[in-house]
Order: sequence, then structure tokens, then C-alpha cells
Amino acid sequence: MTVSASLASPQNDAAAHTCAQATPSSTVPADGGSATRLELPPLQLGNLTIDTPVVLAPMAGITNKAFRRLCREYGGGLYVTEMVTSRALVERNEKSMRIISHDEDESVRSVQLYGVEPKTVGAAVRMLVEEDRADHIDLNFGCPVPKVTRKGGGSALPWKTELFESIIRSATREAAQGNIPLTIKMRKGVTDDHLTFLDAGRIAREYGVAAVTLHGRTTGQFYSGQADWAAIKELREALPDVPVLGNGDIWTAEDAIRMVRETGVDGVVIGRGCQGRPWLFGDLQAAFEGSDQRFTPTLAEVGETFYRHAELLIDYFGNEEQALRDIRKHVAWYFKGYAVGGELRAAMATVGTLEQLRALLSELNPDAGYPGADAEGPRGRAGTPKRPALPDGWLDSRDLSEAHRAMIAAAESDVSGG
Repeated sequence: MTVSASLASPQNDAAAHTCAQATPSSTVPADGGSATRLELPPLQLGNLTIDTPVVLAPMAGITNKAFRRLCREYGGGLYVTEMVTSRALVERNEKSMRIISHDEDESVRSVQLYGVEPKTVGAAVRMLVEEDRADHIDLNFGCPVPKVTRKGGGSALPWKTELFESIIRSATREAAQGNIPLTIKMRKGVTDDHLTFLDAGRIAREYGVAAVTLHGRTTGQFYSGQADWAAIKELREALPDVPVLGNGDIWTAEDAIRMVRETGVDGVVIGRGCQGRPWLFGDLQAAFEGSDQRFTPTLAEVGETFYRHAELLIDYFGNEEQALRDIRKHVAWYFKGYAVGGELRAAMATVGTLEQLRALLSELNPDAGYPGADAEGPRGRAGTPKRPALPDGWLDSRDLSEAHRAMIAAAESDVSGG
């Protein structure tokens, strides 16, 4: 009996996970049987205990309820929603309300908020607390996307110390009313000449955040080059009394093990590495439990998982057409390294119905096995280093000018809607 996501029942995640552990015929020892193992204690976030110290990073258009379920069926961890803007949430925008929805069996309802205006961020946290919509809240200070940073948000925001502190103060105060642990995710800084991660980490600790995640890149790097794990280690040593999590360039369980050993972090945050590979969370759980078993899905198993992902997206969107449009962007990630012809890939990337998808998947070679390293490694577009998109004069001072204050007051309207 083989292990694949097709064995995991959407009605019972726990049973699916037990099944996967009990029938490891499609898993193999990492590195041909080497004892590459690591034991790490559970991650403690306030009153929450995350047995497997692994977090699914929020990714826009990716980490919706459908994808989170796929990942949860393979392994334990903390699974965070897509980023939702505070303003849109307070306005009860339909898209934003869908983004923060969770399956009934998601034991920890985790939501990531984005915001640039302290009162609005506080109001969004208050809404989540008072309406019992979250068990954990994360604040985004790591997004490098120009439409966010050019308004002073995301990874650009910690440069303005007073603004950053005001948002942290407002958010932690509201979260404390419901005893909800609040964490932050950030980057090293805007550029190598404008680093903020140590100052931001200390401010966050002062206001009682439950943990700090550092992506070891600057805004200017976007996703290019290599993540700076030395900076993650530096933050870990600077905040000995706060859990610090590492993010960046974790493509395999072995990468996660290496990060923990090199930096001393309390857990790892997985972003692009799991795109098209929800079974990575099974590998990570195995690694952190001291096992060298890893998932090596055949092409047929990948196809079944891809089809199941599409089915779950239909449930999520409530619309087959929208769901099939959404699944198209996952084609390259799922089938990376596998022998799938260009015509078939192109057809799947334009598929319009579930029936059409099933017919296309039937053309996959049923005898094709796991291609090894070709199916792993970096995925998605890394891009190249670029000049960060910032408000005029943003880097001139760490204080807000009057012009910047006025801009911040209206900034969230440009990304309102989730």
C-alpha cells in the first residue's frame, strides 16, 4: 500500500495522518539511509503548544483553506491563512472574510494581518478576538511586493520605528484581551544598509509578542540569492527569552535540520518549498521526530494529489470555474522534475473543468516513479535584486514626516480587499 494524499480523508485529518505514518511504503530513508535526524521540543506560543515546530508561511493566493488541508493531512504544525488587510477585514470585505475562514477541524485557527495604521490594525485584532475568529494572530512585516512597500507597508514598515512600535503596541493590547498569542514575521531590513531586524525584534519582545519570525533576506533581495541564516542566528542570540523562527531556503527536511543546527531557532517557517509539495510537512514531522523516512510520490500519486487539490478549491470557492482557474498556477510546482510533456502541461495550465482535468491526468505515465532531486529544490520565480519601491524620502529618517503620516492614514485603501 502506498502513501499519498489520495489516502488522506478530508473528513478526518487525524486518521489520515495516522494512516500515512502506519503505511510508509512510499517513503524512503533520506540520503540513502543516513541518520540525518533532529529532535526539537514543541513550539510554545503563549497558551498554544505546537507539537511539531513547523509553520506554513502565509502566501497570497496559495495558503487558502484548501491547501492548508492538504498540508495538514501529511504532518503537524501551525498553518496560517493568506495575508488579509486590516482595513478590508474591518470592512468585512467578502474576499477577506473568506480568507480568514477555517475548517471546523483546524485545531489552531491562525490568521495573518497586514496593516500600516495602528488604529486599524488594532480594530482588526479586536474583531478577531471579540468574534472568536482566531486562536493565533501573526502580523506581516515581511512582504516585499512593491504595491505594499511603496505605501510604507510590509518589509518597509519597521524602518519607521515609531510607526512599527505603535502597531505592535495596539495589536498586542487587543490580542491580550482574548489571551490570543500574537507573533510577527519580518525581513532583515529594506537593504543591507538599512537593517531593522534587531531593533524590531527587541521592540516586539518589549510588548510581549509570542514569537518572532525572520526571513533572512532584505526587501531589495525580494526572493533572489540566498537567505542569510547568520542574521537569523544573530536574532536568536539577541532574543534569548522569545521563540525565534527561521524562514528562507528550506526546500527539504534536511534543509530544516541544517537551519536549526546552524542558527539555534525554535522552529522553521516554510514558504515556497511546499508549493506543489504538501507532503513536505510529512517529511518535516518525521525529521523532527527523529525519523529519516521521506515521501517520494510517484507521478500517479502527484496527479491524484493535484486532482484532490482542485476538488478542495471547488469547496473553498464554491465555484468550479474559479477553482480550476486557481489550480492552473500550481501545475509547474506539482510536476517539477517529473516527465510530463509540454503539451500536457500546457493543457493542464488552461483546464476549465474537473472532468477535463481528470481526462488530462489519465494521460500521465502510471509507471513513472519519483525523480529525486529534480522534484525538489527552489520553486517559483526568485527574481533578481531590485531597488525597493518606497515612498519618497522614506529612508531619509527613521521618523515619520508629516507627509508620511498623511500617506499612512490612507495607505491601506490601496490594498483593501484581502
